[in-house]
Amino acid sequence: MKKTLLALVLSGGLLASSSLLAQEVSIKITNLTNATYFTPLLIAAHNKRTHLFQLGTEASAHLQAMAEGGDTSGLISDVEAAGGQYVDNPAGGLLPPSGVAEAVIDVHGRHSRFLSVAAMLLPTNDGFVGLDGLRIPKKRGTYTYYLRGYDAGTEANDEIITGGGMPNTPGIPADPGGNAGVGGVSTVGPDHNPTVHIHRGVIGDDDPAGGPSDLDARVHTWQGPVAKLVIRITERDDDDYDD
Repeated sequence: MKKTLLALVLSGGLLASSSLLAQEVSIKITNLTNATYFTPLLIAAHNKRTHLFQLGTEASAHLQAMAEGGDTSGLISDVEAAGGQYVDNPAGGLLPPSGVAEAVIDVHGRHSRFLSVAAMLLPTNDGFVGLDGLRIPKKRGTYTYYLRGYDAGTEANDEIITGGGMPNTPGIPADPGGNAGVGGVSTVGPDHNPTVHIHRGVIGDDDPAGGPSDLDARVHTWQGPVAKLVIRITERDDDDYDD
């Protein structure tokens, strides 16, 4: 009887301890660009060994599918396989310039201590907004970060709108804002850097009926961060896990 009571006490203690490891994290992402849209966002919490992308490494097939066509299904399967948590498409579609997407994600101990974000940038060939493995803060408070635009390095930035979007199919799927021209004739070759790298931004031109690009240099070009990320922690997390 004593052993049974002891087992119940230990079990209850473990359950109470486990509940302390759970933490709700509120996330808000704002599109800071002038005329660039984000395809449906993927927000993921995972362990430190999981990456949606890594600078300076070759893009995975799943990252390529997201960066060239906005398909996050492969990256979601990677997160699920690692035991992580995720929120898919919190904006319910494209996130327009100045648009805000909000989500709440549960952090459960060692399997979801790191935060990543990814979405394709439209109109680009293989550009994406991203965050790679940010250690989620433990203490209560509001934390602000600025996210850059990245290039998957998988497709030449020809800046020609073809309606494509599948991996290994050249061209930009669309310009959701309707600011692009037509008749561009690309003079751009493959990326000098074939790994994931900082996006150079849109080059564009000022000829709506031709020129080297279908994109408008006066509208689509960006410099610096493309998104603002605000993380709000409402409960203290006393978990000391680092993986």
